[in-house]
Amino acid sequence: MDEQSKMYELEFPAPHLSTADGLGPVLVHGLEGFSDAGHAVKLATKHLRESLESELVASFAVDELIDYRSRRPTMTFKADHFSDYQSPELNLYALRDTAGTPFLLLAGMEPDLRWERFTTAVRLLAEQLGVRRTIGINAIPMAVPHTRPLSVTAHSTNKELIKGHHRWSGELRVPGSASSLLELRMSQHGHESMGYSVHVPHYLAQTEYPAAAETLLENVMEISNLELPLVALGEASARIREQIDEHVASNEEIQTVVRALEGQYDSYVAAQEQQSSLLATDDDLPSGEELGAEFERFLAEQSRGDDD
Repeated sequence: MDEQSKMYELEFPAPHLSTADGLGPVLVHGLEGFSDAGHAVKLATKHLRESLESELVASFAVDELIDYRSRRPTMTFKADHFSDYQSPELNLYALRDTAGTPFLLLAGMEPDLRWERFTTAVRLLAEQLGVRRTIGINAIPMAVPHTRPLSVTAHSTNKELIKGHHRWSGELRVPGSASSLLELRMSQHGHESMGYSVHVPHYLAQTEYPAAAETLLENVMEISNLELPLVALGEASARIREQIDEHVASNEEIQTVVRALEGQYDSYVAAQEQQSSLLATDDDLPSGEELGAEFERFLAEQSRGDDD
């Protein structure tokens, strides 16, 4: 047994993954952790597993991949004893879309450790299962208002896969992630590999933002021809948007911030032909942390009110 195969346990029998076109399944990977603003990746992968027929294909050995001290799992203390432990998971699932087309979903905690061994293990699994294309989903905080359409950065070394999407000008050096490394390593080994990063308003990065999950899955549908159910996410997005608008309307300071972001966003859109970049702006942007904390408190109060 090689080192990579020791990182996961395969389920038997293997799922039936042949597609009508004979090209093999798509693999969607969404890892929770660094690149999951608004918990969009977690919401998207959870929605897929709960709304579609799902079958476990392989489970990764999280003890080999997760640093528990940096992301401590939750335990339940009941009266006078510990009663439960929420074990982290990182699994590969076989799903079928609403038309019955099979595809693969890699979902769970982003590994803290052994990224190279992990990406090699995933690549070998993908080759074994006949994957024709991998699609990563990520979410990044951005100085954009929630009142404007969510934008997405599409990325791939294969320009044909992302034609029609706006490209960033110049070169950026950004913190890496296991998902980004997987995209890179897959392409270096000759596989079709790409990803989408949705831009989440920075003041909502720490709260659940289903609109971002919905946007990610809309893009996955477009590039993969999968038919995915999005009604529930759309309804959740509308509810959250209503709560956010209510809070903004009651707070003049936040109104000022949102208007400033709207002006910046509109200027950026108008200047796209000149390859303007939101990341390169010299404007004095407001901090998202204080706004985010206030929104978290507000949404928590709304949730408690719904439970009463």
